[in-house]
Amino acid sequence: MKFLILGLGSIGQRHCRILRQLQNEKVELYTVRTRNRNIVIHDNMMAEEGVDPLPYYGITPCASLDEALHLDLTAVFVTNPISMHVDTAISAAEKGHSLFIEKPLSHSLQNVERLSRLVEEKKLVTFVGYQLRFHPALEYIRACLQAGEIGDVYYADFHFGEWLPGMHPYEDYRESHAARKDQGGGVILCLSHEIDMAHWLFGFPRLASAVGGHISRLEMDVEDMAKILLQFDQDGHSFPVSIHLDFLQRPPRRECLILGEKGSLYWNYYTNQVIRKLQNERTPEEKNFRDFQRNDMFFKEIRQFIAALRGEADSAIPLQDGIQTLKICLAALTSLETGTTVSL
Repeated sequence: MKFLILGLGSIGQRHCRILRQLQNEKVELYTVRTRNRNIVIHDNMMAEEGVDPLPYYGITPCASLDEALHLDLTAVFVTNPISMHVDTAISAAEKGHSLFIEKPLSHSLQNVERLSRLVEEKKLVTFVGYQLRFHPALEYIRACLQAGEIGDVYYADFHFGEWLPGMHPYEDYRESHAARKDQGGGVILCLSHEIDMAHWLFGFPRLASAVGGHISRLEMDVEDMAKILLQFDQDGHSFPVSIHLDFLQRPPRRECLILGEKGSLYWNYYTNQVIRKLQNERTPEEKNFRDFQRNDMFFKEIRQFIAALRGEADSAIPLQDGIQTLKICLAALTSLETGTTVSL
């Protein structure tokens, strides 16, 4: 199998490691370098400066994107800054290459419809990298909801906050894509996993509103905190879902609570535990995932993508899913900027 990796930041290098471990010598990796930064970034986000990632991962460089896209590729991994995702994906799709696009799909809807048409016309496999859908705790929560274990959902609350300067300790946060509007930064897009979780668990919302903005002294031109409220219609009733996102918290906090007519589900990312409380049961059920490692999600999504490329499975997160999540993100950003509730 031959893969082109377009972007050798932390997530691009993670995919290189996983592809090497899954396929070993059976995989050929290619890239087109623009920054030529000699740094290897490990799973724990620690970095080795002065180490060339090309020989480290066994990657063959190409002189230009055009040269690379003329290779007989199995797929292209789009792992460059958010604002470049769609145009890069279009260039690859025009040459008939299947796509793994890191989340979020883009920072706007510009050219998204064109990409969608290309993917459909050429029958390309696509995958948008929302790896939390492969977290065993969230898979368990989704199964509980689909089985109706807590009945009709009354509300849900998602919370994720982490200190931006500590997220990628090997780089100046002010230069990272997360801090820059021109690269699609800000918490709503960069931390959009929680928005995708709500989409995956509850469907597409009817209304979106958001408050927040750039409220700290962090040097950035995008929002560092947002509180989003989504209104969902499901099975004949409506319910709200709140999502808190920030670049400000030390230590980080990530959890969600879903309340239903028959009970509740609570998940803590850092303890790897789900607590299910049902009204007709005296003792809450604690479901522990202590053996889970963060890299497990990335392995599972790449395995699934490879299975889809081989025709052995459908894509778990096809392009249309990524488009829907992007529309929710953009509605929240519009609300944040205008102070209005946005109808979806």
